[in-house]
Amino acid sequence: MKIINTEIDGLIILEPRIFGDNRGYFFESYNKQTFKEATGYDIEFVQDNESKSCRDVVRGLHFQCPPFAQSKLVRVVKGAVLDVAVDIRKGSPTYGKHVAVELTEDNHRQFFLSKGFAHGFSVLSDEVVFQYKCDELYHPESEGAIAWNDPALGIDWRIDLSKVKLSDKDSHHGLLKDFDSPFIYNK
Repeated sequence: MKIINTEIDGLIILEPRIFGDNRGYFFESYNKQTFKEATGYDIEFVQDNESKSCRDVVRGLHFQCPPFAQSKLVRVVKGAVLDVAVDIRKGSPTYGKHVAVELTEDNHRQFFLSKGFAHGFSVLSDEVVFQYKCDELYHPESEGAIAWNDPALGIDWRIDLSKVKLSDKDSHHGLLKDFDSPFIYNK
């Protein structure tokens, strides 16, 4: 597994070793021991999720508040997304900054987000099947979100914004400047 550190502490891109031949390919998408040795994170994932979306869908920017905050390991099984993580940890030198990573069925990249990040993605292909592992169960009462289109974040979603498809919930989130983050940066 190749580890690519990003400019924000707590966000890591992983590239698995792909073994291909005339039959297709094989790769190990997750191994707890290898993940810990490569990233330094000792994570116990307890929930796997999958979503299917069409072109121009934006989902996000979501998180769960403590004590139910989640670290996530995300990947695309079919199609392509621009996956985005925004630092929402008080005291972080990169607070309000984001990392955007293209995840596709062909590059097999995975994106690890530790606790303290708002997460979302835009769909770049006609259809996408998106999977993610979480180290905390879903708790609807601890849901939080910030506006996907907050101008202060400066996210280029790489889609035609006049065609964006959102859930009702995702079209009404507040701005980062009005958000009192429950996450504290610990270096």
